[in-house]
Amino acid sequence: MLGQVGKKYAATVADKIEELTLNALNEHNPQDNKNTGTTSKSATSTTDKLHKINGRRRALFIGINYVGQKNELKGCINDVVNIKNFFKSRYQIDDIMVLTDDKRAEPDTNDSPTRKNIIDAFKWLIKGAKKGDSLLLHYSGHGGEVKNLDGTEASGFDQTLIPVDFKKTGQIIDDDVHDILCRPLPKGVRLTAIFDCCHSESIMDLPFTYNINGNLEIIENDKNQSIATLVASGTRFLLDGNKKQVKNIFKTEISNLVGAAMGKDTSTDKAHAKLVKQNQTNADILMFSGCKDNQTSADAKINGMSSGAMSYALIKTLEKNKRHQQITYTELLREMRTVLEGKYTQVPQLSAGRKLVLDHPFQI
Repeated sequence: MLGQVGKKYAATVADKIEELTLNALNEHNPQDNKNTGTTSKSATSTTDKLHKINGRRRALFIGINYVGQKNELKGCINDVVNIKNFFKSRYQIDDIMVLTDDKRAEPDTNDSPTRKNIIDAFKWLIKGAKKGDSLLLHYSGHGGEVKNLDGTEASGFDQTLIPVDFKKTGQIIDDDVHDILCRPLPKGVRLTAIFDCCHSESIMDLPFTYNINGNLEIIENDKNQSIATLVASGTRFLLDGNKKQVKNIFKTEISNLVGAAMGKDTSTDKAHAKLVKQNQTNADILMFSGCKDNQTSADAKINGMSSGAMSYALIKTLEKNKRHQQITYTELLREMRTVLEGKYTQVPQLSAGRKLVLDHPFQI
């Protein structure tokens, strides 16, 4: 509708409109949750304690700049170098694997981040893991989304990792990430994952998302969210004229509003219930992601160096806190968001495979 400029900024403007609309609605029109009597975006308490780390540590670092390709990035291999060096300086890591597409930028590179090599590296990371072991995964690169086919995604899309050879071999969807990395791990193993990429909130398909107070966010029959999404999609249509996309969104959200009015489970409720049933994990799996599923993560230039904004915020927060081993997981999440607030639109997320109590000090 507004030409190329409208198309270019449609998603960013729509996301901001949705955020502002939702905040205003939640402030002036709080909803009653049919099960708990709280607002529709409510919190429930955590129940499971983290197991102690007293075994081996193994780490996998993946950075993809897509050198020479159309959508080349600048800071992803820098992220790998910085994150790897940071954790190596603070922990004894027994085994390390590094995948990048530029060995000159990261001489420690073991292999190229092709689809096959990434999947093989995932299997290497968890192989032989037992109670007390700690695993670390850091990924910095492109993230994407494809249409969901099994009804487990409230958004209707699966999130994806994009290997360096994606044009030939395809993307890696979140279902596969969960099945390869999360499902096989036994009780007592801790896996800490850091995904600095677009659309990354549910890239591991973990069922529990945390707020900055350490409680689990539960969203049921969220009428305000549906209204905010409708307003945002209308705004996006005015900017980019995409009739097919706005038609699908209107169909889903109108259905949610009707269902909420009648006290029925919405598509969001059903998708989350299915996710909880299928994807709770035995292991202690925690994931920091760069943004929400409907957001992008910035490939930025910070202090003269190209870097992923979320990777930078993680290191800055831990370095700032001199007694970093005493900062809790939810404190880390809150402070990372503070570092990025006002500079970037992305909002880092924290999720887990079990209802873990996260008032413990952050540790890998």
